[in-house]
Amino acid sequence: MNKMLMKCLFAGVVAAGALIAAQPVAAQGMTADQATEMLNELKQIRQLLEKQVPPPPPPPPDEKVNIEFPTNGYSMGKADAPLVFVEYTDFECPFCQRYHLDAFEQVKKEWVDTGKMRYYSRDFPLEFHPNARRAALAARCAGDQGKYWELRNTMIKNADQLAGDRISTYASTVGLDVKKFEACLGSDFYKPAIDKDIAEGNNAGVTGTPSFVVGRVDKGRLIGLRLVGAMPYPQIEAKIREVLDQPPQ
Repeated sequence: MNKMLMKCLFAGVVAAGALIAAQPVAAQGMTADQATEMLNELKQIRQLLEKQVPPPPPPPPDEKVNIEFPTNGYSMGKADAPLVFVEYTDFECPFCQRYHLDAFEQVKKEWVDTGKMRYYSRDFPLEFHPNARRAALAARCAGDQGKYWELRNTMIKNADQLAGDRISTYASTVGLDVKKFEACLGSDFYKPAIDKDIAEGNNAGVTGTPSFVVGRVDKGRLIGLRLVGAMPYPQIEAKIREVLDQPPQ
């Protein structure tokens, strides 16, 4: 039922009940029993409408993150950089593609290449993207030949063209031994590692892609802020500086 219609009906029920209660029964041309019966019916309608009104949305999740964080996996940048930036990505996600086209290169140039931040890539393939998990496997298989970032970035830029043999074509384009690559891709060898990334993302409060955590790693734990969505670079930069300005815990 339309929300506005429910609100109108609810208001009408309340007004009708108040009118009946306020006027003498005789003036309304009905007996006391009839008036009572009508009031009871109005109460039942009101209860039914109240059940159909949706509950208020839950409060937004806390953006602060404090999770166990192994520093292995695919990363770029200075190993002892003061900050880390973790991207949870789905290679078929159009919003991940937007982030990479609009902001990724500037994040890399201003923060990673200057030694201020180490950049980690974590897999978070969404179930409703049919090619996302296979693409995540493909990136890791490319990593076996030292071409993780090359294939990863190529697939994200072509997020809507990952079906069929497209990924093998991209593998050839970035200089992989395609036979070795396809043997790896068909083995599902990296499935447990992808599942581990997903579990880590869930612990960080990730529910969609792209999502990020910017923070510091201390004694095996990542402490920082979660960012959600294909943010423009200035917004990402503001969050990075917010974390950078906070003293290490």
